[in-house]
Formats: sequence, structure tokens, C-alpha cells
Amino acid sequence: MMRIEVISDAICPWCYIGKRHLEKALALLTQDNLRFTIAWRPFQLNPDMPAGGIQRDMYRAAKFGSLARSRELDAGVAQAGRAVGIDFHFDRVQRTPNTLQAHRLIRLAGEAGVQDAMVERLFAAYFLEGQDIESPAVLAALASEIGVDPAAMQGNAGLAEVIAADAAARQAGLSGVPSFLMEGYLLFSDAIPAEAMASQFRKAHTVLTARAA
Repeated sequence: MMRIEVISDAICPWCYIGKRHLEKALALLTQDNLRFTIAWRPFQLNPDMPAGGIQRDMYRAAKFGSLARSRELDAGVAQAGRAVGIDFHFDRVQRTPNTLQAHRLIRLAGEAGVQDAMVERLFAAYFLEGQDIESPAVLAALASEIGVDPAAMQGNAGLAEVIAADAAARQAGLSGVPSFLMEGYLLFSDAIPAEAMASQFRKAHTVLTARAA
């Protein structure tokens, strides 16, 4: 099976929506007997976010010019989320966190074979439950839920690799997520609809299969 890599951030709502589109696209592709392995790769939307994060309303107002504009954008995302079965609760999110440790947990979950489940749980914890996904206690609890030994989060295992992967994505010119690659080739960056996503994957699979023949 060829590998699809998804470059995303745990606090990116469009990445959560993109995950739903990806799941539907993969289901469509199984009808063509096409199956892929999925790997999640790190990208920090806010690489300069201080440890501990920033109060969300303050951060969003500064980023988008006003709190009213921030809430207008949230409403648009919430509408898109409902279309794919995600009930965003932005009102529960108190802080915009630094996501480096969340990415490290995703990497460790990959080593344990439960990466997709970990990504899903982090999205739900942040966007649906309003949990602080920078908190060591929260990350340890989420790890335990998914089957990752919480002790793995002690120390700095995987941290250098996460930092390097995030830097590599920027050096490659990526500035937005979600971005989707197949066998290392960038296909597109956006949470495009499932049918369009499936079409892109199908075409890429055909080209890469012919190239390898």
C-alpha cells in the first residue's frame, strides 16, 4: 500500500474537517480496491507561541483584528463542521496552546500503532471538550485512553524529531494545513471535499504506479 501523509496541527479546525473528508475519501477508494496507510506529520500554526499558550479571545482578536471578526470566522468553521458531523464548541476553548507536546504525543502514538486514534482524540479534546492539550496531565490522560503509556511522555523522546519535521515542512514552502502528500509528493493543501480528495489520490496513485513500473 502507498502511504498518504497528512501535515496538520492539533488546533487547526480545518484539519479536523479535513480528517473527516479523508475518511470518506478512503472509503470511496476501497471501492476501487485502493487502500493506503496514513501517517500524521507535525506543523505548528503558531511556532512562536509561548509555553502555556495565550488566552484564546485575546489571541484571536489580535490575529484577526477584533473579537467580533474572530467569532464570525468561528461561526463559518462551525457550519462547515456540522456538514461533516463535527459539533465544534469554540466557547469551551479558553486558551490557544503551544502544540509541540501534542505533536510529540502523536509521534509516540505512531510508534505504538495508534496514531490516527490519537489525532482524533486530541481534536475532540480541544474542539469539543475545551481541554488544554498542552497540559502534561491532560496529555497523559489522553495517551492512556488511546493505549499509549503515559510514561512515554516523560522526558523528551521524539521531541527533536518533531521539531525537525516541523522545520522541514516550512523549508519545503508549506504555510498552511492540512496538506496531503503521497509517497513524499505534495498533492494539495486544503480540506477539500471527499470526492475531490479521492480523485486526487486516485490520479496520484496511477502516476506513481506507472513511474515505479
